[in-house]
Amino acid sequence: MLKGEKQLLKLGESRVKILGNLLDRVSQVWAGFDAARESEPLSTPAIEQLLSEPLPRKGRGENLTLAQAGEILDQSTAQSRPRFFAFIGSSGLEIGAVADFLTSSYDINLAVDSRAASVMERQTAAWLGEFIGYSPTAKGLFTSGGTVSNITALAAARTAAFPDSRRKGVQQSTAIYCSAEAHYSNQRAVELLGLGSDSMRSIGIDQNRRMNVSELVAAIERDLSNGIVPLAVIASAGTTLTGAVDPLNEIANVCEQYKIWMHVDGAYGAPAAGTETAGPLFNGLSRADSVTVDAHKWLFVPKACSILLTKDYTPLVRTFSHNEAYMPHDHDEPNPVDVTLEYSRPVRALKLWMGFATHGANEFAEAIESNLGLARYTYDRAKNDPDFQVLPNAPQLSIVPIRYAPSGVADIDALNRRIYERILTDGRIYLSPAEIDGETWLRPCYTNFRTTQADVDVLFNVVAEIGRQVAAE
Repeated sequence: MLKGEKQLLKLGESRVKILGNLLDRVSQVWAGFDAARESEPLSTPAIEQLLSEPLPRKGRGENLTLAQAGEILDQSTAQSRPRFFAFIGSSGLEIGAVADFLTSSYDINLAVDSRAASVMERQTAAWLGEFIGYSPTAKGLFTSGGTVSNITALAAARTAAFPDSRRKGVQQSTAIYCSAEAHYSNQRAVELLGLGSDSMRSIGIDQNRRMNVSELVAAIERDLSNGIVPLAVIASAGTTLTGAVDPLNEIANVCEQYKIWMHVDGAYGAPAAGTETAGPLFNGLSRADSVTVDAHKWLFVPKACSILLTKDYTPLVRTFSHNEAYMPHDHDEPNPVDVTLEYSRPVRALKLWMGFATHGANEFAEAIESNLGLARYTYDRAKNDPDFQVLPNAPQLSIVPIRYAPSGVADIDALNRRIYERILTDGRIYLSPAEIDGETWLRPCYTNFRTTQADVDVLFNVVAEIGRQVAAE
């Protein structure tokens, strides 16, 4: 056998071994997510030592490194676990993890046309547009997260309002409108685009914590009378604080009347538009100029997989396109680099494409419906328990702020802050706090297809148990 053939044989044997070890590791990981752990392990001295070592000059080998990587991740906080109720996380859908492995193995760059992968990305965007009722012919680009998607949308809105802004900048005072509880990424976008946070108009909310449309109109009229250009209205389709969905159809009427770009930040909540229960909340979504959806939130796939949907690439092309000698333009469709901030782009769409293809849209909708049901169960249980408080309005989506508030406790806010702190060390569940109208609340959020009613029951038991302990101290 020639020397080259021996080396290839040895390489093949090494690959088989590492893939076998990887199969064992991943099988354990997936099985571990099927049920909650009773506590979260702390970092072991061995891992702490490993993570303090200097740059290795000689390799440890693939299999030892794989084992060590698994230990590091297993001693980390993973949002895929069924009792992770904090923030708005991913569920690490298994077929999505497989897609990430394939994507990294092929390492395709979607900066320019990549044949089938580029067509697949466009198909996936259209599938998502159909799923949420935006448009079955939606155009879309996949980004690293909702922040980048929102920045991209507002950059397009800026170009639509000021066609020469790429060369001359924005020469006039502008205004961008969003609710008082819109996500901070929108302000970050405004700041990065050079529009200045002073251009943000924080519009008050109604009794259901949705943007007050009358206040929106008044703010627009005020700015117009002062020579300020209304650039965009950002409607929230599921606020991070309480899951409120702004009145999209009414906002669309306003944007149409005043000829203002309408962007829907549906990073968290937009997938619920594909359900029978929550679908009516999203009436008017189809009228938006752009929509952000994070598939790595409520479509369950691993991070990072955000999508900006539009009906027409033209505003994005006018915002980002350029003609360089090293970038071919051989197709009717624009290159991805001509419609987004990024040059080097991995195939982020594959995990959602494989998710829809494997499970079907109906199964996704059913999983979201299940989370909505858990939210209603949480609200009803807390409302009927004299030791708990809820907000006056029932949850619109899957975020349900609750407070442990037994009689005889003078400072409910301090009690709930201490409950949250104790939960972090307890390890049976993971919760985050929220400040709502100056009060401290606990904020369970359900975006995991693995979470069951039994897990919610554990949440209540743990909060009550720790609450009683803290109140007695």
